[in-house]
Order: sequence, then C-alpha cells, then structure tokens
Amino acid sequence: MKISICSNIVVIQDFIELEGHQLGNIEYMGFFRNGDGDYVSSGKDNHSLIVEITDYLDNENIIYELCPKCLNIVDEHKEHDKDFRILKERALNFKNGSFDVEEYHMFIQSLSGILLRPLKAHQVKAAYHLYIIKNGANFSVPGSGKTSVVLSVYAKLKDEGKVNTLFVVGPLASFGPWRSEFEMVLGKVPDSKVLAGGSREKRQLNYFDTTENSSELYLTSFQTLLFDLDNVKHLFDQNGIDVFLVIDEAHYIKRIEGQWANAVLSLSSLTKYRCVLTGTPMPKSFMDSFNLFDFLWPYKSPIDEDAKIRIQNLENNGLYEEAGAIIKDKINPLFYRVRKSELGLEEQVFFPPIMVDMNPYERKIYKAIKNRIEDYSRTDYIDNIEFVSKLYRGRMIRLRQAASNTALISSSIEDYEEDILEDRSELKQIVFQYENIEIPAKILKLIDLVKGFQRDRKKVVIWSNFIGTLRLIEKHLLSNSMRCKIIYGGTPIEKESETIVNSREQIRNEFVDENSGLDILIANPAACAESISLHKTCQDAIYYDLSYNCAQYLQSLDRIHRVGGSELKKSNYYFLQYRSTIDIDIFDNLNRKAEKMYSIIEEEFGIYSLDMTTGDEDLEAYNRLF
Repeated sequence: MKISICSNIVVIQDFIELEGHQLGNIEYMGFFRNGDGDYVSSGKDNHSLIVEITDYLDNENIIYELCPKCLNIVDEHKEHDKDFRILKERALNFKNGSFDVEEYHMFIQSLSGILLRPLKAHQVKAAYHLYIIKNGANFSVPGSGKTSVVLSVYAKLKDEGKVNTLFVVGPLASFGPWRSEFEMVLGKVPDSKVLAGGSREKRQLNYFDTTENSSELYLTSFQTLLFDLDNVKHLFDQNGIDVFLVIDEAHYIKRIEGQWANAVLSLSSLTKYRCVLTGTPMPKSFMDSFNLFDFLWPYKSPIDEDAKIRIQNLENNGLYEEAGAIIKDKINPLFYRVRKSELGLEEQVFFPPIMVDMNPYERKIYKAIKNRIEDYSRTDYIDNIEFVSKLYRGRMIRLRQAASNTALISSSIEDYEEDILEDRSELKQIVFQYENIEIPAKILKLIDLVKGFQRDRKKVVIWSNFIGTLRLIEKHLLSNSMRCKIIYGGTPIEKESETIVNSREQIRNEFVDENSGLDILIANPAACAESISLHKTCQDAIYYDLSYNCAQYLQSLDRIHRVGGSELKKSNYYFLQYRSTIDIDIFDNLNRKAEKMYSIIEEEFGIYSLDMTTGDEDLEAYNRLF
C-alpha cells in the first residue's frame, strides 16, 4: 500500500489487502475513488489528512509506504507530539507548584524591564504559564486582568524578536480597553487599527500593510472577521508581520461548525502564538471548549475525536462528572484560571432593595398589562411552539417595560406583534402622552439618590436594560443640572482614522477621570457589562431596572469590582424596585442564579453560563409566573 502527494492531492494506491470496513473508514476520512481506481483526497488539509490516515493504519497494523513528502509530514508530526508532551508536562508541573524557581524569577525580572505597570502576583503566574505553553487559554474570572497578562507576554515575545503584531478578535466593547491597557501596561500609545464597521472597501486598504506601514495592534469583531477573512489571511501572510493572535471573550466561538468559530479556526495555523481569553469557557456544555482547543492546537487537538464522542455521549446521558473527568485530563495543563477569591478584592456590598410605590398612571398601565397577560395565559391554545415562545417572550418584555418606563409600551418589539392594549383606547392615550402626564416614581427616587452621591463627591453608574429608559434618566438628570452621559449599543466605537465625538472610549475615559466633572454614567448591560472597566474611580452602582439575564447582571457587577482599584475600596450596589411588580421576582431570581453560579465559578472549571446573548430567561419566567 502506497501513500503519496501528487499536485497537492493525497493519493492511496495498492490497497487490495484492505477489508471492506477499513475502506469504509478511509472514505469517511474524506477519500473517494477516482477514474484510475485510486483513493484520492477531497480537499481536506493534507497535513491533517496524512496524520489521520497513518494513525489509523498503524492502529490497524497495516503496512504502508510513504512518499518523501508524506514522510516529512509524519516526522514533523512525531516531533510536534514529542514537543507537545514536554510542554504539557512542564505546564502541569507549574500549575502544581513544581518548577524551576530561578527561571521563574528570571522571567519576572525580564518583565520589569519592559512593563510600565507591574503585574499582580496572580497575573505573573498566568503570564508565565502562557509564556511556557506558547498557545494557551486563560479562563480567569472577569476582573482578574487577563488583558494585562496577554500584553505582558506579547511584550516579552516581541522583546525576543518572535512577534511584532498583536491581532485581537473580540466584541466591540473590548476595543477601547485593549488600547487603554496597552498604554498603561506597556507605557506607550499603540499604533492601532480598528477593523470593524464602516464600508468593506475602506477596511480593505488596512489589510495590505507592509512591514513598514503595518500597525502593532489590530482590533476586529467576530462578525467583521467573517466578512474579511481572506483579507485577514493576506495580512498574516505578509513578510515580516509576525502575529500573536488573541481571541477575547472566546465563548463567542463555542458553537461547533458555527460561522464565527470556523472563521477563527481557519486562522489558527497561520500564526505561531495564539491564546484564548474567557471567564466562561463552558457556558452550556463541556463541548463548548472543543473549538477553543482546536484553535490553540490546530495540527492535533488535545481533545481527540474519540474523547469528543465520549464526552458528548456522557453528557447526553446526564453523566457530567464522568465527562468532566475526561475533559480535565485532556486540557488541564493547557489553561490557567484565577478564581474570584484569589484576587484579594474588598467585599461587594449589596444594599436591600429600595422599595418605591408607583405613581397613579404608571400603576394603572402596569395593572392593565399584567391582568391582560393573565387573561391571555388562561385562553392560549396554540400548537406552534416557536410562535408561542416568541409570544411569551414579548409579553414578559412588555411587563418589564411597564415596570421601567410606561412610555416604552408604544415601542415595537422584535418578533412580537400582539397589541396588549388593543381595546383600551384610554390606556393607549395615557401611554402616548405619558411623559407629559407624570414623572415615574423611580425617577424621583433616583434623583434623590444621585444628589446624595454628588454631595459626597462620588461617581455612580446607573444601569437600565431599555434604551428608552436610559434617555428618560438622562433627560431628568440634565433637567436637574446633573451632568451625565450614556453608553449603549448605538454609541459609536472609536476608530483611528475618524474623529468621533462621544465615542464609547471617550465617554468611559472621561467618566473614570476623577477631575473631568463627569460623575454620572448611564449604561445598559447588553453593551457595557462586558469588557469595560469603571472601578478605578467608581465604586457605586444603581440598578434602575433588571432583566432575567443573569450573565449580563454578573458582568455588570464586575465593572466596579476588579483588580487595580477594588483591593482597598468596597463596591456598593443599590436597587430600585416598584412594590408588588415583576421587579421583585426578577431580583429574587437573579440572586438565586447568582449564588449558584458563583459557587461554580470558584471551581477550576465547570458548566455555567455567562453568555451575554441567551434568550430563554424571559420565556422561563413566563412559564413559571403565568
């Protein structure tokens, strides 16, 4: 039996001694019979295919002959396997406390010469682990300083002449923190390019940089990467551009065969240094980690196909402990995790909810909507599950809107067309004219609270889940001579080629500047709860309203409770709630989920969700309440 590569196609000849099931397995790998009767590959990566077929034939004790090119691939693979085993052993020993102390101190000493801001003790350990493993995962909790860890390792590798470009793929909200942390950690303003938004034609010019005009820091989103994938590959292929590729908030690529995931995976073999960052590596399942480690080790994933199948089968049968044991055995040396309890932060103080009685008109609208939903729930006889799910989610959003800002009832909701006040014209009139009729009771209480913070010269962030409510809060604070600004999904990100007034980065930087005069930030968790840090000068947060999304809630808590500011100052949280409304159920539900989630977060790894975009919470609440 002979295996060769001809015109970049793997060819198998003289396979007459193979049995039927063995030929079937070869076809499963991607081979098919050509006109000459040989088996040929169908476009799969030759390197992976040669490794896969030779491993299979060795296991079946089948003798074969390789052409020189195939032989080189097998030899390289064996050498890689050997190096990988050594790396894993070294990384595991370090995690277990067995390492060369002198070498570790030399690493720390080398960082002191290239970093402006020293790393915390737990960050140094994470940085050393990433440095020795080369392609590693940092699963530390939010607020632990993962960005600083990566920047320090990047600076070390750059100092050694191994990389010169940091390419980050992440959510839009992460762009500003990467640039500001670059400056604070490395002591210089990065020459950076944002490859997201705008026209594709304008972006395209940035991918054809040469070594002379290339930037040191590139920032792109998962969605833009999908659109610009070929151009990104071209950039990585440029002579003299040596990329350290970072996937920030890597839980966004958890979906197997997802478009974002496939785009990221296709880049992995084009770089020598890679890392993934996420505090939630397995939000729904142990299988969520597969793509992360396939990206880090593209030539032979540490989680082999057999292990993946066993993990999937065990999870499908509810055997999570056994599945977890397999995944731990495969990936334990390859990731580093700092738990919340290891950060040395001051406590988080959660004040009892401030109970507020609704004003007459908002109470009237809220009661009417709640009663109508109760009536609907008794008479719904719809078989279409998808339609019913959208209907129930829409009704819960309406009820939450009624407890946040009555005027929102007139706004549209995606995939929800039910007119919940269809036969109540007098109530519709109240909704349309609401802002001219009365001021919500929560707004009045909020103003009192904020006045207290201003008297004490404290900065405060105010959270709401509805854009209309953000604007309502802004309007009333400004009318009371309280300077404030908003960050939400529509707030533009900063780009190096454009001057944008009031970008996310500008607003955030102005807010954290203790001498700026901007002491009130109004934000919604969907846009601002992830990646943005406010903790250096702000230790107080007010929740005007909440949603059932525990992930966004926990992420928002960490905006003012993080490494680099919360070690000596307590973080304080205040909650406004309307009495006898959905507010109370949401708060209680979040507390139960948060308590359970925090106990899991303190484990080395486990299945828990900090997925910012899950959409089932409102549906679950509807089925429970109605």
